Amino acid sequence: MSFKKTISTKVALTKAQNLCARQEKCISDIREKLFDWKLPSTDHDTVINALLENKFIDEQRYALFYAKDKFTYNKWGKIKIEFALKQKSISSPNIKIALEKIPEIEYDKLLETELIKKIKTIKDSDEYTIKSKLVRFATSRGFESGKVFDIVSTIIKKTK
Repeated sequence: MSFKKTISTKVALTKAQNLCARQEKCISDIREKLFDWKLPSTDHDTVINALLENKFIDEQRYALFYAKDKFTYNKWGKIKIEFALKQKSISSPNIKIALEKIPEIEYDKLLETELIKKIKTIKDSDEYTIKSKLVRFATSRGFESGKVFDIVSTIIKKTK
């Protein structure tokens, strides 16, 4: 059992500023850190407000970076990105702006590319089974089911 000593508001603010300077953070990330650092909860808002005033935290900027990163590197769809941002208590308008910044052409191309990669790994020859596996794969990545069905149908037609 470890006993952490509580830290002062000034020390917490400095640590949080250093953290935000290195990597984009949102309010919920910082609240979690403040809790981990054993800062009294009465001082959390003071630290967060100071970070907001000095632009160390910007929820819209965070949402934009988060959406772009998860789309580009993790190959997530908009539904999964939106859910993850909601988990971090990002406001709906900021989520909407971030998702709108994902280029639709690149979005469709990524989905198609990922489905083509996936179809090569499917050993089954039954068309229905192949379709269901592709749809399950893409929806689990957070892509919209209507878009998934359209692209899966196109890919199945191409591979016949």
